[in-house]
Amino acid sequence: MEHRPRDSRDGNSQESYAEILSCAGNLARWLREIGCRGFAVNPDVLDAPPDLRTPGINATETMGDVRRSLGDCRRCRLADTRHNIVFGEGSEHARLVFVGEGPGYEEDKQGRPFVGAAGMLLDKIIAAMGLSRQDVYIANIIKCRPPKNRNPQADEIENCQPFLVRQLQVIQPAFICALGNFAARTLLSTDRPISSLRGVFHPWQDGIRIMPTYHPAYLLRNPGKKRETWEDIQKLMRAMDLHGPA
Repeated sequence: MEHRPRDSRDGNSQESYAEILSCAGNLARWLREIGCRGFAVNPDVLDAPPDLRTPGINATETMGDVRRSLGDCRRCRLADTRHNIVFGEGSEHARLVFVGEGPGYEEDKQGRPFVGAAGMLLDKIIAAMGLSRQDVYIANIIKCRPPKNRNPQADEIENCQPFLVRQLQVIQPAFICALGNFAARTLLSTDRPISSLRGVFHPWQDGIRIMPTYHPAYLLRNPGKKRETWEDIQKLMRAMDLHGPA
């Protein structure tokens, strides 16, 4: 019997290709999570393109799975100075996720995101939208406090970003509100400042839309920017068909 090479137009070829890509992505992610640094892994290519994903792959991962995978993380230097990992909290079925920069003093102390002065302002913003913290999910680009609240460094973000992406894939929100420069730049893979990114929806994975705006901590230092931030939040509310408190 004559054997011929498989035709690339075979109906099963795309599914097989997607399975190979997904398996490769899972292997690369696992190697990175256990601390392998022998090769570069770009988080943007760890998953197969949406139109090539095999249905059901990783569809059953839960937030608990992501948290267990993170473990008592020692993947970067921040583990040496933190008190608590600040994983994130809120509804795992939220339509809206707020993503900030990183934990501060109170967050590190309590192990919860946005519980300091900036958190109180974020609570007011969420309430003004007619929502509560239980209706949304709140997380950060990095999960450990940098010493003296310094800016997160590139390798620290690189180590944490895959876990944030997995959290977002579990939640599958319709919208993300990126709070501040680091959140917006990391999620959108850009060097543009928040001042040029804010106020406009940006597409992300799986049809999720990102609205960047100023970080609440920045607003505490620059109250004159609160009006622009509220304009951004109102655009988000209109897109979500929210009308504020009853």
